[in-house]
Amino acid sequence: MADHRHLNRRGVLLGGAAVAGALWTTPAAAATDPDQLFRQGRFDEADRGYARRLRADPGDTHARGQRGYIALLHNRFADVERLLTPLAGSDPVARQRLAESYVRQDRFDRAAPLSEGPLSKVYSQLGPNPWEVLGARRTRVPFLGLDPLPHVAASLDGGPPRPMLIDTYAVLTLHTVEAERLGLRVLATAQGVLGNRPVTLHLGVLGSLRLGDIELRNLPVQWADLDLPALPDGSPPAGVLGTTVLYHLLSTLDYAGGALLLRRKDEPAPYTTNPLPLWLAGDHFPCTLGTLRDYGPRVVTLDTGGVGHGLDTTAEIAERAGIPVDYAHPEQVEGTDVYPIRPDRIALGRAVARNVRGNAVAALWPGLPGPGQSAMFGFDVIANFTHEYFRRFSVTFDYTAMRLSVN
Repeated sequence: MADHRHLNRRGVLLGGAAVAGALWTTPAAAATDPDQLFRQGRFDEADRGYARRLRADPGDTHARGQRGYIALLHNRFADVERLLTPLAGSDPVARQRLAESYVRQDRFDRAAPLSEGPLSKVYSQLGPNPWEVLGARRTRVPFLGLDPLPHVAASLDGGPPRPMLIDTYAVLTLHTVEAERLGLRVLATAQGVLGNRPVTLHLGVLGSLRLGDIELRNLPVQWADLDLPALPDGSPPAGVLGTTVLYHLLSTLDYAGGALLLRRKDEPAPYTTNPLPLWLAGDHFPCTLGTLRDYGPRVVTLDTGGVGHGLDTTAEIAERAGIPVDYAHPEQVEGTDVYPIRPDRIALGRAVARNVRGNAVAALWPGLPGPGQSAMFGFDVIANFTHEYFRRFSVTFDYTAMRLSVN
């Protein structure tokens, strides 16, 4: 069985999200209804359906809001602003999504008045050049190790290299000990949740982050007393490099080659014979299309930070996909039974992995990567692909073209 201490590690959130059951729909119901198409992850078809509704009724705020959300999933920022700005004054969800659009563009001066509480305080103090990229056009940062998660050497505020984990379901996060060593100033605090226990998140600004020959300056950062997996020598990592770092560059996690490859965003993406769609939900949750045996392709999440396993799903979905569930050997996590699975085949496009260890939960809990986020995202997610799946591959996240490449 996988190491369940970190199965729910990404519960560090600014407030929780209520998670209901998955929003499963039938293909027949989804044929013309844009809401059903959206729930099935058929976003382009849904967008066309909402556009037809808006042409028939320009005052349809639901259709406008959904078109804005679809544009945000695709990083089509001009469309997000055009569609959601008229709604932001009266619709808090539209206002939050509009703010997120500005955050992804590093336009924090526009995001601050749309945000509330601690985030607004941080955004208003980032200065004129947040996330400034300096140095080389591209760099290769060797992995110090692949387990428990890929980790690399990073220089923080000009200091000596420190080991940092890479986890696509995280933001830039430091352990409190590291933040105190750097003397980071607390600009705001927020209450979050780690697993089932409350934690205090400290929010501030990191002066610089150097990865190989590329340096990022003036970065929003958070820190807390985190239970991070220990490195092979038993030492703790300094923190986590997450998607908010990766989407500022053209980033490749080359598991097979043992390196993090970083390019400026205007550099050409590496050639691939396996291009896949890439969507970004929330502020840092990458999604694409995946297949469990012959079930799919359907929307899956890409949380690379799951220690000791390669797949998260539910027992119900596993059975639907024809994956045997080992009901005889459950473990308890968050008060829920978690069963071992080992599907003979899972895939992102043509990138097939066989007999990967996985977990199938009896019931969902808030923040569980994959199906546990269906209600939060508003569309069905059948699974989460994580660390053990990716070991044989090189994965490129292109947040400009919104394309995922798995080779």
